[in-house]
Amino acid sequence: MSTATAPISTTAVGDAGVPVVFLHGLFGQGRNFMQIAKALQPEARSLLVDLPNHGRSVWTERFEYDEMADLVAEALATGIAADGPVHVVGHSMGGKVAMVLALRHPDLVDRLAVVDIAPTSGGSLGEFAHLLDALAAIDTSTLSGRVEADERLAERVDDPRVRGFLLQNLRPEGGTFRWLANLELLRNELPAIGGFPATGGATFDHPVLWVAGERSDYVRPEHGPLMRGLFPRTTLVTVRDAGHWVHSEQPETFVSTLRAFLVAPAR
Repeated sequence: MSTATAPISTTAVGDAGVPVVFLHGLFGQGRNFMQIAKALQPEARSLLVDLPNHGRSVWTERFEYDEMADLVAEALATGIAADGPVHVVGHSMGGKVAMVLALRHPDLVDRLAVVDIAPTSGGSLGEFAHLLDALAAIDTSTLSGRVEADERLAERVDDPRVRGFLLQNLRPEGGTFRWLANLELLRNELPAIGGFPATGGATFDHPVLWVAGERSDYVRPEHGPLMRGLFPRTTLVTVRDAGHWVHSEQPETFVSTLRAFLVAPAR
């Protein structure tokens, strides 16, 4: 079931088990976690969220993690979390939204899983800038179809897997095409996307699972004190032979790790 009329568009998967909310990364959509959500059944019922400026959710005038977290919180409070807190899983940008959500709205979050991102500012954004520029360079009004879009994108992006992921944002509309993602805002707000807001001394004293990719440098040893300062009950798991996209590169390991964390007895 998909909800596209509210500011936050969501898709529900399953009808039994513990409630789990998935928050995707930059360029993504909630459905990026569809196979993971299906694999967690019947132990979990999932809600796949399109974050603001992505998928079928609302576009905003600026990029702020606090605002994004509050919009997600509003959707959860009147939906899947109306009867109590839920588990939240967030990857990359969605991981930062998940962290801020837990810190600002701890009553809505039971357990938190953060995938390959740390609560820090900075880091290299050059690759994301390149990808945003590559998408913006395509004149969607003249496209004949996805095959042509892939051919044009191949001039700037070599990896067919990356192109396939990015082209999930291309939507036919009125005889032409448009991007689901708010490319102009995301390009202009890249420094904010790479940042992390002030937390005002808030902490989240519930179980937190940190999942890092072995071949990724988004979660480094020096981040440990900051992670545990905000989330004192943190457990870090590093997945072998995985880069930043842990859930798509090592899905079986990711699912088994997530299942063990989400359905474990309260502690």
